[in-house]
Amino acid sequence: MFLPQYTITHRLLENIKKISIIINNLNNTHFPDVIQVEFEKRANSLSAHASTSIEGNPLPLTEVRKILKSHPRHIRDSEREVLNYNNALKKLNAPIKKRRVKFDLPFILKLHKEIMEGLLDKFRCGKLREEPVFVNDPREGQPIYLPPDHGDVPKLVSELINFVDEGQDELDALIMAGIFHKQCVIIHPFIDGNGRTTRLATKAILANMGLDTFNLFSFENYYNRNVSQYFKKVGVTGNYYEIANKMDFTEWLEYFSDGIIDELLRVEKELKVTTATPETTIKPYHATMIDHIKSHGFITDNEYSKLVNRAKATRNLDFNKLISMKLIEKTGKGKSTYYKLKRQYP
Repeated sequence: MFLPQYTITHRLLENIKKISIIINNLNNTHFPDVIQVEFEKRANSLSAHASTSIEGNPLPLTEVRKILKSHPRHIRDSEREVLNYNNALKKLNAPIKKRRVKFDLPFILKLHKEIMEGLLDKFRCGKLREEPVFVNDPREGQPIYLPPDHGDVPKLVSELINFVDEGQDELDALIMAGIFHKQCVIIHPFIDGNGRTTRLATKAILANMGLDTFNLFSFENYYNRNVSQYFKKVGVTGNYYEIANKMDFTEWLEYFSDGIIDELLRVEKELKVTTATPETTIKPYHATMIDHIKSHGFITDNEYSKLVNRAKATRNLDFNKLISMKLIEKTGKGKSTYYKLKRQYP
């Protein structure tokens, strides 16, 4: 049985309270769907850049965004790493929104397979390692950590998953997600791709507990801003069997929650600035139009005129604004003109 050691310090308790307040404020604030979609795209590209950069990928954020937009056919491994991570993240966001993530071993193995496809031998993608590994100091190139024997990996992973499953009603979400993150890195269940798989699985734990905002921010970004500090906090040195019963997760949990606060505050600030502009503000009459289209599939100017008290010229401005925001599209001409939602509209 996995029984992690940690202490609820004053700093950790304050961090948990602060995160709860920020999350509550964000979840209770209505943002136009177009803004949420845009922020989700930004978060995805930032996460793909940050999580791969942590592992040594040299591509800058600007290049990552170009790759995610163009999806080139002939790609280098550095580009494949980014595309794989982004694809896995997008696939993860869909079940997260519907609260349908079943956190089990097949789920984690599937994440690993998607992340490492084309980067690792097929028989190793989506499979727990079956051979010993060493963790080297990236600066010195010398082994600094000997993970558990591969024969013990299935049992250790199973115990960690049970910890997450059984702790949902007993532990604070942030504590459970943080402990999973560090312990999974320590177990080192795969030949390669451990960090990226762990960070995506951690995101799933956080979001699966009803924290709607977690698809809008990148907690990986905080780690990437100081990679040395991240490795120092999340990793361990020595032989797993000599330190397993001595590990304390307290310092890591403080750092982990610091990062989430940092990123949530950044997103909160950016959302306030973005939604404050007239160009991105949805008024009640805009919402009325969108609701009608959702219910009936389309709307005409005549139908819209019966729903709102607005002149024809003003109604045209309303249609054009939502078209420019890529929320709706115009179909037909003259009296046969009608408006419907864009395909990508959620």
